Amino acid sequence: MVYAIVKAGGRQEKVSVGDVVVVDRLQAKTGASVELPALLLVDGDKVTSASKDLAKIKVTAEVVRDERGPKIHILKFKNKTGYRKRQGHRQDLTRLKVTGIK
Repeated sequence: MVYAIVKAGGRQEKVSVGDVVVVDRLQAKTGASVELPALLLVDGDKVTSASKDLAKIKVTAEVVRDERGPKIHILKFKNKTGYRKRQGHRQDLTRLKVTGIK
């Protein structure tokens, strides 16, 4: 089984060909191909972690769609002062399908 650890959206994701991952929003159109930098490659018993070898590795993914994460409610409250603050947030995300590890 071949899989790679890639850096995507400030986090590290374990991906193999055919996997669908959700990362922070990328500036790419739907259907476009993006390349993710590999940090580690595992091919059966062979593990590649040297930076000069990883420079040759290309992990490509196709943008499936842009989406938004779940609503997060932020509430701030201080007792006896009448201070209340309510805020919401939805993270912008991109869904990617990994097409190849070469």
